[in-house]
Amino acid sequence: MKKQNHFARLRTAVLAAGLTLVLAASAGPGHGPGEGHDHDEAATPTGDGPRRQPDGRVFLPKLSQRQLAIRTQIVTSDTLPRAVALSGRVSYDPGAGGRVQASVTGRLEAGPNGLAGLGQRVRKGEVLGIVRPVHNALETASQRAAAADARARLAVADARLKRVEQLEGVVSQREIEQARADVESLRAQLRALSGGLGGEPLVAPVSGVVAAATGVVGEIVDARDTVFEVVDPQRLRVEAVAYDASIVADIASASASSKPGQSLPLKFVGAGRSLRDGALPVQFHVEKGAGNESLAVGQPVRVIAQSGQKFTGIRVPSTAVVKNASNLDIVWVHTQPELFEPRVIRWQPLDGANVAIESGVAADERVVVQGAPLLNQVR
Repeated sequence: MKKQNHFARLRTAVLAAGLTLVLAASAGPGHGPGEGHDHDEAATPTGDGPRRQPDGRVFLPKLSQRQLAIRTQIVTSDTLPRAVALSGRVSYDPGAGGRVQASVTGRLEAGPNGLAGLGQRVRKGEVLGIVRPVHNALETASQRAAAADARARLAVADARLKRVEQLEGVVSQREIEQARADVESLRAQLRALSGGLGGEPLVAPVSGVVAAATGVVGEIVDARDTVFEVVDPQRLRVEAVAYDASIVADIASASASSKPGQSLPLKFVGAGRSLRDGALPVQFHVEKGAGNESLAVGQPVRVIAQSGQKFTGIRVPSTAVVKNASNLDIVWVHTQPELFEPRVIRWQPLDGANVAIESGVAADERVVVQGAPLLNQVR
């Protein structure tokens, strides 16, 4: 009886194991415990995914193109201005910016509106801070005595000026002018002495934004130290360097960029006539409202100077140009609905946002203008 029960239990276990295997097989591959399954959903073939072919072309399904935000455009051949790229740096217009320096050595103090800080907008003549000269007791007493003496002599000179002006016609005009000059001289002396005792106000030379503030309250600053720098962000300049002087003679227009795809219009101001480190300095003015707020004094930029010479080329966004594995410049051409072909090109800058292709692509071909870096990474 025990043996029969043993065989019955063994048969039940075998049947249960077999049923489990059948259920697992019916669930299909890729389904684990607790996962649902849909018999109507077909598995995506592994060969339909993005891949690079042996000849370098890339197969990219329509769905992947939408996911990568690939955009293309049909290119045309146009007559374009020849341009050259120059290295530049942002500076400020000398007439719309300046440095605020201390003329005496002293302790930095806050002005009536506090000590000016970075990014603060200020008006011309506004007090940004005060430098109070540091003197010992003997020097302070000496300056106060000199100021008192100047004040007394100024009172005498004022009285004398009033007297000779009342005698105008009796005394000579030369004597009256000398009396006036004496009064002005003594007033200037008194202002200088009083300033040495009361502190030197540091005033904004122009209306604009505080671009640099190097001092803190209580700090000792030396004479001629730059404490503040004020610039007008709407009147910035770009200084570039040209190693070929002939470029300067044929500049028709220019633009600047600090990042790919950016183009800030510039106006040519002029060029120096003496070399600096073997190059000719070239000045450009940043047009108002051209994104000046995104520029900072001292920031490096790339300047594209266009000449009056023309050539035939194809205009594409600069972001369409990428590097291949051999470090050659290429663009991707959309040759078939799901096929992209890399083309080695020869190009030159056109402006900050566009380049001109001289060879490698023909007119009426469809070029990738958005998403080229992502497409370039498909392996």
